[in-house]
Amino acid sequence: MAQQPCSVLAPQIQQNYVLQEKFPDYYFRVTNKEHLTNLKDTFKKLCRTTGVEKRFFHHSEQVLNSHPALLLHGTPSALDARLDIVAKAAPGLAASAAAKAIVGWGRPATDITHLVVSTNAEARSPGADLGLAMLLGLRPDVRRTVLQLNGCSAGCAALRLAKDLAENNRGARVLVVCVELTITSFRSPHEGDTFDTLIPQALFGDGAGAVVIGADVVHPVEHSLFEMVFASQALIPGSEKLLNIRLGEGGIQGDISFNLPRFAAQNLEGCLLDAFRTLAVSGVECKWNDLFWAVHPGSLGILDHIDAALKLEPRKLAASRTVVRNYGNMLSATVIFVLEELRRRMDEEGDKAAELGMMVGFGPGFTVETMVLHATKY
Repeated sequence: MAQQPCSVLAPQIQQNYVLQEKFPDYYFRVTNKEHLTNLKDTFKKLCRTTGVEKRFFHHSEQVLNSHPALLLHGTPSALDARLDIVAKAAPGLAASAAAKAIVGWGRPATDITHLVVSTNAEARSPGADLGLAMLLGLRPDVRRTVLQLNGCSAGCAALRLAKDLAENNRGARVLVVCVELTITSFRSPHEGDTFDTLIPQALFGDGAGAVVIGADVVHPVEHSLFEMVFASQALIPGSEKLLNIRLGEGGIQGDISFNLPRFAAQNLEGCLLDAFRTLAVSGVECKWNDLFWAVHPGSLGILDHIDAALKLEPRKLAASRTVVRNYGNMLSATVIFVLEELRRRMDEEGDKAAELGMMVGFGPGFTVETMVLHATKY
């Protein structure tokens, strides 16, 4: 049983956003690299292809100016500054999302038995999980699990883990919180950059999402929205160099191949068929349009290629397109935003909404996370 997912942007992020069409000028100005005119033109083309209209950031121009080392490529001293910023900001942002999820759940925070926190923004222990638990007033014996540096698929992985915890611990209530701050990966452009190496700077944004998971409804205030029927993870052979992330002297760095969207779409259907075969559901493979879809929108390109590969109707990935357009790619938090947007759209459709659906996430490896969902409300 999955309680209603709740996603939220903390107040400080809502007040600090940049329109994508203006971001290239902003990016090259704040990093003092406006002389790299050819690279700036490349970056403008890249920003237009993302399908993003607006991105939110915790780090403002003032924050960047107060930490000059953040703008120097590969500067070791900048790593501590990045992690310190995250250490101060992440728990509060995570708590904003979690508090909203708990209110929607209807029970006190002290009834939470497990906490799963996913982030690509930090690498320390204790981290945002402990700060979050203290801010929420969770009980001291809450069982904490942290996922770090799992990339964009981390949101789906966190929900998969929560499913296992809830099903194997009677009466458990698992709070899943995904929090992302891109200050750890922000860097200035340099002459060696290419279209591929600049993708993270053009695509990622900050945000946090939270959801409460349980395997049984025992309290009258609880209501189930999505049942997580079956979860799986697949590693696509020979794809190790298409997508990877790592913590280095200059912060979080990653390599994203320009061919990734096409590759992801080409290999997705096989993963979906394996999931449904496990459930012994016949005939579904020919009826992808009968399902609802919560796809992590890594980029507009990935969604376009998935549409084509699965021959989906335009409205099927509308929730994913809305999220990437309004917020960019928030790594692990993004899929919770998609679930919330999907819930809103399904409420509008009412009885016409599909009952069975699929959640999909992509991550380093190259890894595909899939989860069959049942919309219990409909």
